Amino acid sequence: MSENNNHILLETGAFIHSAIQEDLKGRLNALHTRFPPEPGGFLHIGNAKAVYINFELAKIYGGKCNLRMDDTNPAKEEEEFVQAIQDEIKWLGYDWEDRLFFASDYFDKFYECAVELVKKGLAFVCDLSAEEMRAAFGSIDKPGTESPYRGRSVEENLDLFARMKNGEFPDGTKTLRAKIDMASPNLNMRDPVIYRIAHKTHSNTGDKWCIYPMYDFAHPLEDAIEGITHSLCSIEFEDHRPIYDWYINNLDFAIKPRQIEFAKMSVSNTIMGKRYLRGLIAEGKADGWDDPRLVTVSGMRRRGYPPAAIREFLGATGVSKALSKVEFAMLEFFVREHLAPASKVVMAVLNPLKVTIENYPEGQTEMLDIDGREVPFSREILIEREDFMEEPAKKFFRLAPGKEVRLKGAYYVTCTDVVKDAAGEIIEVRCTYDPATKSGTVLPDGTEMRKVKGTLHWVSAPHGVPIKAMLYDTLVLDAPEHPDGFVENPDSLIIMDKAVGEPSLADAKPDDRFQFMRNGYFCLDNKEGGLIFNRTVSLKSSYKMS
Repeated sequence: MSENNNHILLETGAFIHSAIQEDLKGRLNALHTRFPPEPGGFLHIGNAKAVYINFELAKIYGGKCNLRMDDTNPAKEEEEFVQAIQDEIKWLGYDWEDRLFFASDYFDKFYECAVELVKKGLAFVCDLSAEEMRAAFGSIDKPGTESPYRGRSVEENLDLFARMKNGEFPDGTKTLRAKIDMASPNLNMRDPVIYRIAHKTHSNTGDKWCIYPMYDFAHPLEDAIEGITHSLCSIEFEDHRPIYDWYINNLDFAIKPRQIEFAKMSVSNTIMGKRYLRGLIAEGKADGWDDPRLVTVSGMRRRGYPPAAIREFLGATGVSKALSKVEFAMLEFFVREHLAPASKVVMAVLNPLKVTIENYPEGQTEMLDIDGREVPFSREILIEREDFMEEPAKKFFRLAPGKEVRLKGAYYVTCTDVVKDAAGEIIEVRCTYDPATKSGTVLPDGTEMRKVKGTLHWVSAPHGVPIKAMLYDTLVLDAPEHPDGFVENPDSLIIMDKAVGEPSLADAKPDDRFQFMRNGYFCLDNKEGGLIFNRTVSLKSSYKMS
């Protein structure tokens, strides 16, 4: 399957392309987009969709895409997140070249722009508390009430704003607000806050500033300063577009960016909101931002998802104005499509049951050629516990008393006895083998070998390598009736800590991809160390691409 789904991006995102093409014929010469994450957490699959759209559109039109850290809120941002975001975008396959920017780089310019608005009579210093401001805000059906401080003179506002910057006032005592329209039907236009006081140390600017710009003010200015032509953002910012344009139009910028919104991507059985993700991590329900049960980029990477598969999935989902939910199975479909040809097929037994082949010579080991690799075979082997039933159900074609099965690449064996412990648990199965059935379907005399319906994978017990297999599923289940919109998945992680693999797994490397026969696609965990294998995805799915 081709990775390039740009035709889907072009077809489904016609509303974006028509605007870009219109602008390129008129006021613009080249497309310039940006991806502007707030460094308050790691990226998730929804963020990756925005990365895909911005970088791929820039590629389609021969333009550029910046990476910009929107670090205007020192209370939430950390250097760890700044580095993680860069690593994740590079891993996804995108390069911003030398265009890494920070909102904090523009704090001086933001302040100058705010002063310009004050001088134009378009901004004022307000003494209302947050509670008083909310009370005066009004509602959709009721206009707001103008602040009693709205009529301050330009001189007084300039003085107070400078004193705010100089740290003369405590947090929460004053704000700088735009002077627009408290009766506007768009609540974002009701004299929004431009600056708030926050005596907090910033990761980039230290203690230079004790006032910080609001996102709605900083974001359009960042775009204009960087020469961004099209600000592509998610649909919740559609109501913010008038304030975006208001700031741009009332300030002197050579490039006036155009904001275009698209619907966020929702994926079933997942959590993507950073507030929820932070909560799950803080409560110990998720093992950090790179927990393989999460659809964070780091989590998908640790689970073994190929970046090309993620890109192809993002492309196939298209882009639109309408909210829609994508099945998690669709993501898994693309992962399988990429892993199938790239994975080495090996045998690993996750829940082992000992099998002794009583008529096989004691102490003997023979090397069998299985799919082009040498695998040791011996008198004692391990099979999956689920591959044996003492009282087999109807149509159970695996091992049972008196039944014969084929061992993958080896011999036919027949169960003759079982051994149980004091509690009645089966701890060993005893079999005999037919030496004439070695690794084939034709007997030495040329006649066709008898047919059996069951073929089992196995590992030689003396030669097997102890491994730990982590069987991951989504952390949550869709449950709209739940107050928080989701419930935990009790089977999100099953740890198989007695698993055994064929000897070649001892040399596994983090970038290696394996298909554990009948058990799924696995990769070596890149965090814990040792022979811990994460199941990336199971072998089969009912999902079909149309």
